[in-house]
Parts: sequence; C-alpha cells; structure tokens
Amino acid sequence: MLKSITGWTLSSIIFIAFIFLMIEVSAEVKEVKSLSDVINEQVNLEEIVLSNNSLIYDRNGDVISEVFQGENRVYLPYEEIPSVVIDAFIATEDQRFFEHKGYDAIGIARAILANVRHDSIEEGGSTVTQQLVRNLFLTHDQTYNRKMSEILYAHELEKNYTKEEIIELYINTIYFSNGIYGIEAASRFYFNKPSERLTVAEAAFLSAIPNNPSHYDPLRNSEQTKLRQQWILQKMLEASYVTSEQYEEALDESIVLNVSPKTDLHPDYVTYVHSEFTELIADSEGFNQKLSQASTEEARQDIQRSLDERVQQLLKEGIHIETALDPFLQNLAIKSIHRQVPNSDVQASAVVLDHHSNEIVAITGGKEYRKFDFHRGYQNPRQPGSAIKPLLVYAPYLEEFDVPIQSTINADNVCYKASGEDYCPKNYGGTQYGMVPLTTALKHSYNTPAVRILDRVGIEKAFGYLAPFSFSHVGENDYNLSSALGGFSHGMTPLELTSAYTTFANGGNFQPSYAIRSVADKDGNVLYTWEKEESRVWSQATNDKMRKLLSEVMESGTARRAQVSASYSGGKTGTTNNYYDLWFVGLTDQYTTGVWVGKDKRSSIAHLNNQSPHLQIWHELMR
Repeated sequence: MLKSITGWTLSSIIFIAFIFLMIEVSAEVKEVKSLSDVINEQVNLEEIVLSNNSLIYDRNGDVISEVFQGENRVYLPYEEIPSVVIDAFIATEDQRFFEHKGYDAIGIARAILANVRHDSIEEGGSTVTQQLVRNLFLTHDQTYNRKMSEILYAHELEKNYTKEEIIELYINTIYFSNGIYGIEAASRFYFNKPSERLTVAEAAFLSAIPNNPSHYDPLRNSEQTKLRQQWILQKMLEASYVTSEQYEEALDESIVLNVSPKTDLHPDYVTYVHSEFTELIADSEGFNQKLSQASTEEARQDIQRSLDERVQQLLKEGIHIETALDPFLQNLAIKSIHRQVPNSDVQASAVVLDHHSNEIVAITGGKEYRKFDFHRGYQNPRQPGSAIKPLLVYAPYLEEFDVPIQSTINADNVCYKASGEDYCPKNYGGTQYGMVPLTTALKHSYNTPAVRILDRVGIEKAFGYLAPFSFSHVGENDYNLSSALGGFSHGMTPLELTSAYTTFANGGNFQPSYAIRSVADKDGNVLYTWEKEESRVWSQATNDKMRKLLSEVMESGTARRAQVSASYSGGKTGTTNNYYDLWFVGLTDQYTTGVWVGKDKRSSIAHLNNQSPHLQIWHELMR
C-alpha cells in the first residue's frame, strides 16, 4: 500500500511539474514553434461555433417548429444568462474561475490528494475552462494524457476569450440529459418557460444535471437530482451567492416539472417550408444555375450534395424562418378533408393562397399526414381534367381572337387525325348540343367545344400560355388535343394548379406564391427573401371575361355546390377519366383555393362523385 501511495505521489508531482514547465517554456522559447501554434494545428480555438435551434414561425409570430438534429440548444449571449445560473456553476464547479488562467493549481493538487487516497482517479480538479475544452475538443476519458491536453488547451483558450465569453460558451455547451444542451433549452424543456423566469430553486435543480446527466436525469431520477440541488444551494450559500433567507426559501420550494417537448406543429405546412427553404437557398446562392449547367449526372449529384450540406449548415446556425401560415385555415382544411373524405383508401389535398400577397397560407399533404412523408399538395402531379380548360383553352382563345363570351362554339361530336389515328372526343354521356355560347360550354364543361377551341388557337401557341406557370411535369409529349380535356401524361400538383389560377385574381398577371416571407439569422438580420417576379400572361380585358365565365360555373354550372356568400367567387371543376380524380380550383376576392380528391393508387372514386367532396371542402374553407 505504501509503495502504491508513493508511486501515485511521484507520478502526480512529475505530471504537474511537466505541465507547468510546458506552459512556461512555451512562453519563453521564441526560436521554435510555439505551443499556441501546435495546438491551433490540432483545433481552431479562435472560432468556436455551436449548433443552435432554428425556428419556423407562422404569420402571427408564433413558433410552429423547432429545427435541430442531435443537439437541442437555444443559444444565450452572456448578458441574457441569468446570474443565478452562473453563480450556481461557479459555486460548485470552479470558485476561482475569475482568478485563474484556465487551470487551477490548488484544485489540481486537491484532486491529486483525493486520487492518492482512493488509489484511483476519483477527482479531476477541472476548471470551467477545462470542462469547456473537454466538451468541445476532447474525450471524457479519465487518463492523465487527456488531462494534460485539457490543461494545455484551457490555458490557450483563456488567451483568446474573456472570462465572460468562456462562461457563456460553457453554459451553452453543457449537457442537460434528454438531448438538451444549454440552460435555455433545459429551462424550456423541463419547466416550459425561459431561463430568465427560473427561481433560485429551479436554477439550482437544473444546474445539478450536467455533473452526471444520466444519474441526475430529472425524468428518471428526480430524487437524486433533488439531493444534488440541495448540495448546490449549500455551496451557493457558502460562497455568498444567496442569502440565508433565499437558501431556506429555495429548499422549501417544491420542484414541479412541466415537460415541454420541442414545438412541432402543422407537419403538412412545415414539410413544405423545408422544401421551399432548400429551393430558396438554391436560387439565392446560385445552385440552380450550377445544376442547369452541369454536364453529367455525377456533377449534378455533387452540386445537389453541396446544396444539402449548405441547407443543413444554415439550419444549425439558429436561423428564423417567417412564413405566411394561417393556423386557422390550415386546421380547417385538415378537418374538412377528414369530414368530407372519410373513406380510408381515398386521399385529398387542399391549397389556400392569398392572391393579394402571393402567399401560401395553408397546404395539406393528405389525411393522417406525418412530417416529411410523401406530400400530395406539392409532390403529387395528377391529370387535371377539365380544370385545365380556363388556362389552356378559354383564356388563350379570348386573348388570341378577342371574341365576346356570348359568341358560340359547336358542341357536337368531332374527329381529328392525330399521329395517324382518329381522335374523336365526346361530351359526357355522348350528348351533342349544337352551337352553344362560350359561357354554356365552360359552365357545363362540354368537351367537344374545348377541343375545337384548342385546335383553332393552335396547340403550341396555347401551351405557350402555360409557360409562366412552370408546371414541372408538363412537357412536349403533352402537346396534343386531348390536353384540352386534361389528358396529360403526368399533370400538375395541387399547388401548381392553384397557383396558376391566381392569374385570374390579378388582372392577367402571374406571380409565384411562397410560404416563406423571410429568413433571418438569430440576431434578426434578414438573410434571404424571395424576389418577386411578375409575368403578364393575358390582358386585363381577357381576364375580365374569364372571371365572368368562372363565376357562371359557380352560379349555374358544375360548381353550384361550392357557392359562398362573397362579393366574387368563381372557379372550375375537373374530373378525369374513370373518376380517378376530382378537382375544384376557385377564387374569392382574397383567396385562390384548390382541392384534389383521389386515390394514391389510381382507381375509380365514382361512388363519391355525387357527394362532391371536392366542392364541399372548398365551400367549408371559403364560406
């Protein structure tokens, strides 16, 4: 036993002497590489960046989603850290913090004596600075090699940072169990309130956790946490950080946890915001241009990988994403879809746009939607049926020929030669109507007039009117007469089609609609916003005629069930072959709203047609 103690003592003395010698010699010897240079080759002590939770807000400024991966941290600058929290850690972890230069010789000596006494490494004697270094750069192995590195790094860290900066980093870095880092995230998670509102008792309770996050986990070992809290309060009293009255009051205070998991509301909308944020970065930082110029698939993949890494980097910096989400309309859309489409195998999506501000105020991904699942609002191109007629057929016809809406068109059967084959569209039920006004043809959704009009305008010219809408799944293979009836290879998503209809609300001008209003850093500096780009699609005169035609559809046509008491309402239904899809896209004075109903695996929903769920959902959203 005596030999063991002697060995520990000699090793400890040599260890301390070596450390001090290294520090002093490095400051004196100028001819060789300095200790600072050696350490900076291993780690960058001059630039320490901690990940920070990013936040997504709705239009009212309320947080709807906290974004973090692995580390739940809300970074607080020194001046916002409650003094009682700083006092608790100084009193228990490093009472000479504001006096030493990164290491505390007295503390190390005390730890060595304790270790000799127990013939093992029981105490580390680490200062707050050493603990910070360990958390940032080193392992938690209890070895003298690691301890030596820890002291050397801590000494260098104190050269680069003030004491206030070090305690700020420390309190934002320490682990509070359950994936929580830093006092602010801990306060919000365990007590559901900001750290500035912590009582002395609560601050001491939370300060107990980092010493051994598993052992003092409040969710599993609250009694152990409470015992260490009492010890911390005693240390704070001894160091005169609290008065006797504060000490007694804190001991008597009951600790009541109010656990608040991370905010994660409106998964449909938030999922879309993540996608749009990636697109915003790609557009703002030139990734889209690089992708368009990539000559190989491998090059495209490399650029896409760089974009994804950039997005993740920004999300770790604690950015704030402000959106146009209207929580009321979002929740109403979800409830209405569940009410009108109860069938378990039938899906639906609704999109609501404020066409004055060109903002997405609500978008749903499908029934029972879970975050980051396949999103039917913007990832699900479907054939539009007759809902495409106002965009591809009637508006181009009115623009090109400037005819009055009372002008007539033949609604009898017709045949065309297409790719060597006959194309003979028919009206629903095969009925022939003779010459009918444009208003009648559109409001009753007759097919043969639409095909005749497209042929008269010219397929390429008519499709030119769709170009500003950037339908991502429409290509030259869709350039045929059957497209007049919605016969596209893939079609368009509910968001794309609804966005295109905002043209009717804006005098014939089109401007893309976005969910994101702005992206700012954690200090409030705006980093990104969408550039507003408006395109003239057709004239004001044509637009006025189209608004009249669309209003007729709701007043006495196929969308009568969607009628609402508004100063203006108009829209167009769409039904695809075999009743695979039911559409209605319409607008009021403030909103343009689109609804799609169908099955993921295309099959008939004819049994729902008479119930008109797409019209009922639209009506409930817009009334």
